[in-house]
Amino acid sequence: MIEALVFDFDGVIIDTEIPSYETWQEVYAAHGAHLDRALWQRQIGGGTHKFDAIRHLEELTGVRLDREAVEKSRKERHDARVRSSPLMPGVLEYIQEARRLGLKLGVASSSSLAWVEGHLAERGLFSLFQSVATREDVARIKPDPALYLVALQRLGVSPDRAVAIEDSLNGLTAAKRAGMFCVAVPNPMTGDLPLESADLRLGALSDMGLHTLLDTLTRPPAL
Repeated sequence: MIEALVFDFDGVIIDTEIPSYETWQEVYAAHGAHLDRALWQRQIGGGTHKFDAIRHLEELTGVRLDREAVEKSRKERHDARVRSSPLMPGVLEYIQEARRLGLKLGVASSSSLAWVEGHLAERGLFSLFQSVATREDVARIKPDPALYLVALQRLGVSPDRAVAIEDSLNGLTAAKRAGMFCVAVPNPMTGDLPLESADLRLGALSDMGLHTLLDTLTRPPAL
């Protein structure tokens, strides 16, 4: 029996990933360069190595940049786009249905607490989650399973009774390493990543109601 849902944040609850890539692409284009999408995808949802977008741009162009000015300008554009972004399709309905079913709710994100809490609070959602685990809570972010294990420990739920909702390979890997069911809901930035190890893949949460999803995940395999 499933007792908890644990959501990734970026790209699952709110689309922060397209604004992130697009605003960096604008920076690169302004310097006559291109940010390779496949390179950018490696760090979506976490990653074992932090990608330094400015250093990479300097390597491509041979030009030393004012890091502080570039980051400030890009971040202002990025944050404005994220603030105006709606919840991803089906997210609110899943949260509401989970509460009706008595499921516990958590978030496990490789981003900072300030980032996750701020955007959830702006939309009136933060208080609906019993656990919000972020990068400050662990030594290693996704694909390491630590974030999910922290979230589950706080919820008091064992991994085999919880479902992770993810959009990235790093997140999917983390959830499966934690021993959870995992539903992949990729967005335009992650749709071509290898997500075959997910227990279920949806185009959007709105494609399948939560009750049906839970039945699908826990149904015994056909003989």
